[in-house]
Amino acid sequence: MALADLFLIFLRPLNEMGARYMVTGAAAAVAYGHPRMTHDIDLVVLLSGAQAGEIRRRFPPDRFYCPPEEVIQIEIRRPQRGHFNVIHTESGFKADFYPAGKDPLNVWGLENSREITLQGEAVRFAPPEYVILRKLEYFREGGSGKHVQDIRAMVEALADELDSAFIRSTAAGMGLAETWDGIGKGRFD
Repeated sequence: MALADLFLIFLRPLNEMGARYMVTGAAAAVAYGHPRMTHDIDLVVLLSGAQAGEIRRRFPPDRFYCPPEEVIQIEIRRPQRGHFNVIHTESGFKADFYPAGKDPLNVWGLENSREITLQGEAVRFAPPEYVILRKLEYFREGGSGKHVQDIRAMVEALADELDSAFIRSTAAGMGLAETWDGIGKGRFD
């Protein structure tokens, strides 16, 4: 199954239910930077309590693993770092859902998300600046070189399209200015 088809397994139901979401993580880095394999799709979602049950209906147990509605309710009420996943049982492909909570960068990302057409379906992707900032954060937390590679590929592919001033000021506010500067200077090779 093509990667776009796997993405749409999760994005089409979100579109159908009118959920606010944005694709982020490796899937967004692939869209903005360079192709690479990914085993999941990361989604920042803004869901109401009523939509927790709708998630369960859109991802039925005969085709998906989906956590109980109570778990989804708990996760969407977290102010930060909420998380649950849904797995397509036939393919094993997974969607990591990250409720937006009260995180200001999530709010900014959702407000500035970009519509991209994927096999005729309009889907929402996080702005590249958001993806870069989150990947800086994940690199700081885990040290994985894939985040550095994704950031560099996005910077190279998007060059003048990026709001560098926004990245720099937000990175500084997140304590990531040195990491951002270090990636550009090759310190993390």
